[in-house]
Amino acid sequence: MVGVEGLAGRQLASIAEVVEVAGAAGVQVWLRGGWAVDFHLGEVTRPHVDVDWYCWRADARRLAALLHGRGWRPDPRLPVEVQLDLFRGDVEVSFAYLARDAAGRITVGGGPWAGTPLPAGMLDGPPGRIGPLTVPVIAVAAQVEFKRMYPVWMPERPRRAKDAADLARLGAAPPEHREATSPGA
Repeated sequence: MVGVEGLAGRQLASIAEVVEVAGAAGVQVWLRGGWAVDFHLGEVTRPHVDVDWYCWRADARRLAALLHGRGWRPDPRLPVEVQLDLFRGDVEVSFAYLARDAAGRITVGGGPWAGTPLPAGMLDGPPGRIGPLTVPVIAVAAQVEFKRMYPVWMPERPRRAKDAADLARLGAAPPEHREATSPGA
């Protein structure tokens, strides 16, 4: 991508590649995490360790085969039953799995939280864009919920500075600051 160099440029190129490969194969993917925040805001706001995605669990094996054919390799640190983790050079991509429950709600599709409902409307937001690259991203409200709830769902891990910064960029205060910033407080 023009104007973005180094790891961020390679990560952006990987985002374009995933969208191209998945789209050609009819596989739905949605960007999540820090890169989703950047695509919501329309610019690269900070360095990223990896690129996080969602895909349907039923499509994961096919998506993996397509990306393997383009030089992406499995990351042995996480079992494929939990999520699909791939790397090529210094770029890491991960695909958390989605599924649907009997009521048709979107749920976590793999790992210890499989079957847990995810935020309603999570996949219904508009695409995000950085420069000429437009990609499917999870809805802002879902991104905010995930970033706010991270330390609640994983109390052994304190709030990450990057999550607090992302919430500020999205105009959403973390939960411990909401009361102090609410009208009339």
